[in-house]
Amino acid sequence: MYLIKPGISVDFIGKKNLAFFVSGALILLTIFTLIWRGGPNYGVDFSGGVLIQIKLPEKKSPSDIKAALKAVDLEDSIVQEFGGEEELEYLIRVRKTDFELTGVGDKTAAAMKASFGEGIEVRRVEMVGPKVGKDLTDKALFAIFYSILFMAIYISGRFELKWLMSLVMALSLAIVVYMISLFEAGITLLIIAALVVTIGLCWLLSLKFALGAIIALVHDVIITVGAFAITNKEIDLSVIAAILTIVGYSMNDTIIVFDRIRENTRRYRRKPLTEIINESINQTLSRTILTAGTTLIVVVALFFLGGGVIHDFAYALLVGIIVGTYSSIYVASPLLLLFEKAGRPVAGEEKGSSK
Repeated sequence: MYLIKPGISVDFIGKKNLAFFVSGALILLTIFTLIWRGGPNYGVDFSGGVLIQIKLPEKKSPSDIKAALKAVDLEDSIVQEFGGEEELEYLIRVRKTDFELTGVGDKTAAAMKASFGEGIEVRRVEMVGPKVGKDLTDKALFAIFYSILFMAIYISGRFELKWLMSLVMALSLAIVVYMISLFEAGITLLIIAALVVTIGLCWLLSLKFALGAIIALVHDVIITVGAFAITNKEIDLSVIAAILTIVGYSMNDTIIVFDRIRENTRRYRRKPLTEIINESINQTLSRTILTAGTTLIVVVALFFLGGGVIHDFAYALLVGIIVGTYSSIYVASPLLLLFEKAGRPVAGEEKGSSK
């Protein structure tokens, strides 16, 4: 019994313009939302401050909790419900970094007891200084950037046997990053410039598979971040771990499709590239659906049943897996057509007769 019958022929490439429009609209929506909100909503891990999780004996509104915190000069903290309504747990995010952190959990518990009586339970207290938060932010951004870069180098060597070219790209990029860093540019600006240079080098060096993979990965990361910006969810270290997982998952899916495209371009040399790409996607469709479907079952279970602690982690994976599967079909593969239109063949270098 087949999930997808052999010989199926869905015209994926014929919908590429619609897919590019949808992707472009989502990316523009992400950019607009980030500008409107003043950037990503970083959690305590990156912005610095204190995170306090408490459990109350009865339901209280955030304004009641803020009023109780006034006794310890924390009334301007961000208070939100955590987990289900029946759990009666709340997160208190203290953005201040210029006050005494020692014993802040005990002080908060005492203030709560004074206002609401006994039965207050402090579940956790996390403290991050501003310097540590900035350092974690820089390292997280670089982790995402270098993971995408090394994926591009691997793709270039794996599919095009251009290890030397990929190393030239890496060396050139290192020089560019060093030159930009001399101007003391911000980390975000530095990474954006580095990604633009990487895409340009892939085009100049004819690293076609790497170009498609990089743009697809950047597409996945941007839209995942956009999903957090639109819902105003916080980005913390667990979300960064999820984004890195998405990069690996999306790349694995893209490699499966690329491998079949490479095989078919060598097998059917006289076929139009559009037909070859479409046929390759259809041939790997069953594997793509099975992989994405079984993974989504686990992620959906984590999202609804995993509890508040890993809720945002599961949310990032849920968005990323859907977007990553979509980009492997509608972003990475159709981008190979750009090289053919520019007069650069995508077919293998070996010569032989067509079948």
